[in-house]
Amino acid sequence: MASIKVVLRKNMIKKDGTIPLALRISENYKTNYHWLGHYVLEKDWDKKFQKVKKSHPNHKKLNHFLMKKITEAQDLYFHAEDDLTPKQIKNKLKGPGGSQSFLAVAAERVKQKHDKGTFSVAKSELSILYNLEEFLNLKTSLKKEEVIKGIKERRRLRVSKTRKGQLTFEDAISYFKKNTRLEFREINESFLNKYKIFCSTYMGHKTRTITNQLIFIRTLFNVAIKDGIVSPKYYPFAGDKEKIRIGSGNKIGLTSEEVTRIENLAAENHSSMWHTRNIWLVSFYFAGIRISDVVALKWSDIKDGRLYYVMNKNEKPLSFKVPDKAKAIFNLYLEDKKENNGYIFPFLKDADPQDQKSVFVKMRNATKVLNKFLKRIAEECEIDKNLSNHIARHTFGNIAGDKIHPLMLQKLYRHSDLKTTLNYQANFIHKEADDALESVINFH
Repeated sequence: MASIKVVLRKNMIKKDGTIPLALRISENYKTNYHWLGHYVLEKDWDKKFQKVKKSHPNHKKLNHFLMKKITEAQDLYFHAEDDLTPKQIKNKLKGPGGSQSFLAVAAERVKQKHDKGTFSVAKSELSILYNLEEFLNLKTSLKKEEVIKGIKERRRLRVSKTRKGQLTFEDAISYFKKNTRLEFREINESFLNKYKIFCSTYMGHKTRTITNQLIFIRTLFNVAIKDGIVSPKYYPFAGDKEKIRIGSGNKIGLTSEEVTRIENLAAENHSSMWHTRNIWLVSFYFAGIRISDVVALKWSDIKDGRLYYVMNKNEKPLSFKVPDKAKAIFNLYLEDKKENNGYIFPFLKDADPQDQKSVFVKMRNATKVLNKFLKRIAEECEIDKNLSNHIARHTFGNIAGDKIHPLMLQKLYRHSDLKTTLNYQANFIHKEADDALESVINFH
């Protein structure tokens, strides 16, 4: 239960000796203060009864005001549908306006993601804040080429400073927390339309990348509205306003013949190409599990001929029988078991498992290496498709086609909803449509 009291903030005494009054809202060792806009001398304050003494010239009116504020805060706490934190009570007492800084609220969210250890999400969301800043600073008087050159140069300098330790994640968060350039109420349909054009024209972003940024903005609005920071009237995605449409795009997988070429590829043992081929194939053999999950596999994850692991993306526990082909690849790494510190593959062997950031950096570097050598594997195997980490999943779907029951595919894909499986697999089932097309055009 939250503790709500009126207190004097003695550490903020003014030159004339008066001290600000504030509501102190505390629960579970978290405290927030809501300033009440009134100052009194310490001698006029009754700490025990949380009211001003009769010595104050306006004690009756001020005490009535204080009682009203305490009652208002208590009503918010007791009548809320969900449990409110002290910070949420404070924000609701301030009243939901649209003048708060979007960038400051967003920076706090990004920090929370970083503190939780979801570094890849925090990194991508921080990039969105930099994109928004570029949009706010856009000088339309400059030529398109000049604007693009400036954006690239600023990004290059940030990356360089980050690598040299001159710019930390905390520095970036602190910078955006102080940035008041963009208020919630400024983000309307017109703003979003202009931002989409900016991302496409000057940033070179594809539709899906732009959509992800709109989803981030929408999420921030939902959080801010729930926390009482912003009024729902400023929500730019309501009703007939901005609609976020997620396009599925074409999902193209390899054929079984192309997979065979990769299996038969001659690569020097323990070379980067050798590791890349093995990791990609293991991903495919387990119905396209995420490459990051494959890289993080440990020998302890294999018990009684089954693979037990927890998906990094959604923390779902999973278990699969180890196929003979996957077992053959695992056996290639048996002699390196000790050297790799318990990992099957070598990319995380030097990472400190207690340091999430260390693991993230090693994983990110591994992903870059794998993507690089997958391109070379595609060339060597004469595959003219974009061979990437994620295409292992598309490949499994393509070869599975309509041969496997959707319910079984749902389990293999680790989908929570069968509808997701059906929509995904629809990308790879073409026979009926192909036959229908042939039946019409071959009318002779």
